[in-house]
Amino acid sequence: MKIHEFQAKRLLAAGGIPCPEGHVIHSDADSEKLKGALSDRLWVVKAQVHAGGRGKGRIYKDGNEVSRGVQLTHSEAEALAAAARMLGGKLVTVQTGEAGKIVHKVLVEKGVEIAAEFYLAIIVDRETSRVAVMASTEGGTEIEEVAALTPEKIHTEYIDPLLGFKGYHARNLASKLQLDPGQTRDFGGFVAALYNLFLEKDCSMLEVNPLVWTGEQFLAVDAKVNFDDNALYRHPALLDMRDLSEEEPLEVEAAAVQLNYIKLDGDIGCLVNGAGLAMATMDTIKEFGGEPANFLDVGGTATAENVAKSFEIMLKDDVSGIFVNVFGGIVRCDVVAQGLVDALGSMELTIPLVVRLAGNRMREAVALLEKSGLPIITASDMKDGAEKIVAACRR
Repeated sequence: MKIHEFQAKRLLAAGGIPCPEGHVIHSDADSEKLKGALSDRLWVVKAQVHAGGRGKGRIYKDGNEVSRGVQLTHSEAEALAAAARMLGGKLVTVQTGEAGKIVHKVLVEKGVEIAAEFYLAIIVDRETSRVAVMASTEGGTEIEEVAALTPEKIHTEYIDPLLGFKGYHARNLASKLQLDPGQTRDFGGFVAALYNLFLEKDCSMLEVNPLVWTGEQFLAVDAKVNFDDNALYRHPALLDMRDLSEEEPLEVEAAAVQLNYIKLDGDIGCLVNGAGLAMATMDTIKEFGGEPANFLDVGGTATAENVAKSFEIMLKDDVSGIFVNVFGGIVRCDVVAQGLVDALGSMELTIPLVVRLAGNRMREAVALLEKSGLPIITASDMKDGAEKIVAACRR
């Protein structure tokens, strides 16, 4: 689960991690309440969306550019005017694509003196089965570009989960960043607090970019936090931070009925059971020149009802065709077939549908589909099915 920058900073501040003073604006009424409270000269106004690259992004209203995604202002009036321009606009960045994201919230944050900028992040490293703490002197820049062109500028300490974060980890990173003794002391406390928060909240990623040295202390000028969805049951309060307006509507609808749905950029819908089969199905579709429109996994305990719901969700995705590829183990093929019959019985199918069922109660499933009289193209195996759906969608 992702959260907004202002929410991430509230978590950091609660964990004793220094952040600049900030105010969140949702509406004109919030702006009115702030009048007279922004006494400092320098304020940074930031659009709050779940996407990176905001500083280089552009905000549009009625087709006209009205602002950047991050705006530096020099008075209260200027800051509030910038927030008003951002609210309700469409922010387009390298990560959002041309579709952009609507700005519903704006963070107005006190400007800080910057003596030096750094990059700092904590992630779960699957290859080493450890937590990785990464730091770089290239703060405030596109870290992906740094990683691709000058990877030697990113320094990493791998933390044994049984030992935890120790002082020498911080000193190793501080040495590679060429920090002086005063900076090293403050840096050690900052990273230790960040690491503790990462573990306490079951984060999958915690990024501070830039991490700023003001000459007196380190500050988290920007923050990005993602949580492990599988651990959210341990943190019910975190669910209150979820912003459904930032998520793909069909993914939200699917999750509400315990379906795993990921929207992609292609036009061929994929209904499968199991993530491994989903990956193989998408790869096979691409092998024959097609492009998957989604990843819809009905899981190992599929019922006729949620198969029917899966089909309904997939049709909302404006697909050119659908490939149902199910290997019956725990899931019975006849249950999947019944779900398809139930879903199609109340609608007129106008796109190609290819079905490949194998495994548990396959014969009963095939008989059920044949008896239904539905316009279904059957396939003998995954390769045959992928080839047929790509051909049918390209006619």
